[in-house]
Amino acid sequence: MFIRKKVNRSGSTTIQIIHKFQRRNRIIKTIGTSIDAKEIDKFYRIAQSTLSKIFNQLTLFDASSDNKTSVIEGLSNDDIKVVGPELVFGKIFSHIGFNSIPDELFKDLTISRITHPGSKLKLAEYLQENGKKDISVDNIYRFLDKLSTKYKYQVEDISFAYTKKILGGTISVVFYDMTTIYFESSQPDELRMTGFSKDGKHQNPQIFLGLLVGVNGYPIGYEIFEGNTFEGHTLIPVLDRFQKRFDLDKPIVVADAGLLSKDNLHNLKKDGYSFIIGARIKNESRNIIEKIKQIIFSEGSVEKIEKEDNTVLFVSYSDKRAKKDASNRERGLKRLEKNLNAGRLTKSNINNRGYNKYLKMSGNIDIEINYEKYQADSNWDGLKGYITNTNLSGSEVISNYNNLWKIEKAFRISKTDLKIRPVYHRLRRRIEAHICVSFVSYLLYKEFENALKKYDLRVSVSKAIEATNKMYEITIQDENGLPRHVKLKNNKIQQEILDVISNEY
Repeated sequence: MFIRKKVNRSGSTTIQIIHKFQRRNRIIKTIGTSIDAKEIDKFYRIAQSTLSKIFNQLTLFDASSDNKTSVIEGLSNDDIKVVGPELVFGKIFSHIGFNSIPDELFKDLTISRITHPGSKLKLAEYLQENGKKDISVDNIYRFLDKLSTKYKYQVEDISFAYTKKILGGTISVVFYDMTTIYFESSQPDELRMTGFSKDGKHQNPQIFLGLLVGVNGYPIGYEIFEGNTFEGHTLIPVLDRFQKRFDLDKPIVVADAGLLSKDNLHNLKKDGYSFIIGARIKNESRNIIEKIKQIIFSEGSVEKIEKEDNTVLFVSYSDKRAKKDASNRERGLKRLEKNLNAGRLTKSNINNRGYNKYLKMSGNIDIEINYEKYQADSNWDGLKGYITNTNLSGSEVISNYNNLWKIEKAFRISKTDLKIRPVYHRLRRRIEAHICVSFVSYLLYKEFENALKKYDLRVSVSKAIEATNKMYEITIQDENGLPRHVKLKNNKIQQEILDVISNEY
């Protein structure tokens, strides 16, 4: 990039900022045109200042030269690269201990999953643009094969050791939940199968991803399952694997109502686990339901009911939850009424999915809404149940259960920020490697988020990542013709991010 004095046929002179790319000059900006020497000199000085601002106010002019030729004249895009991700996330990566994995590509994959998530083809292009010319899609695929067979257990060891350290050396409570990851391919196989999709992609093959996290959302481990797996059958295998692998000291297991089953509760108790699991109070025994109906609830009240299986059911009430339940139920009813009036409902709609439970058959052919059932459901507005075999108080049980939102946040981060889905891989080993990379990326993301919070840096993680992606370095030649790497000046938020990383790691 350089300044050009263009002499026109009219005798005037135009001052322009030019970028030379692939032997062609491209006009970046025209500063001005004049026939007056003083004004031309003024335009030239403006061009110098403008060019400096383009490179974050970095002054790279050779003042000793008579014509003040820019040192950066002739630079190409290959001489400018993004260095922020390495400066920020590379340091976190090494601090956690992942630098003990010898292949540099592992770091590139995990960091770029945070800063430039996308397909492996786009990743290869990004890495090539930033000085890693020898990396191709084939290189990436070969490494994924190696990761799933050679490094996966090492990755798990490093992740678990760091999370345990962060949590004070003891993992006393774990949170478990599942989500679905869908594939663009329409061809299922023994792993990628169609099933109930939490993403609403019921027509796409999918896998189930089970995630185990500790307090504050730090990841402990993960497991993948076939796409048609019933999520209630995944909890015990995951706990057993990590119990044997890391010798966990029987932590309290917290999970939502989707994992509530007699088999799970029986196996948890048999294996010596304490648990807190969301309850489906309307599905409790008639005896328990009658006890709940006899209770007069008020804002914030928590009632304890002893169950016959030596567990305890806590039931809480919230006005805010009651308003939300009523609003959701009313919205569901209006949708049913609209579809019924439009003639879009048939016998196939009569099931217990969502608000279809309010539909009933009248005679042999008519479908109508059961308003009595709709009104009866209002008695449950604002109520939430929790089943436990611990000795914790009701408030302690609810406090632990409410931390489940952190695992939901982990899934949200993985699906949106890290773009873990859709998955384009077909081979199982590469699918497993893709999940492994995303798992490590989430740990880096989580550590970055906590560092920003610790130092009260009031910027969202997404904005901080965006600022990191705009930290540049250029390579110029010094007066001896040797390459010189110069980091461009950071703006305020970029420098604050680097200060946080420097202080913390």
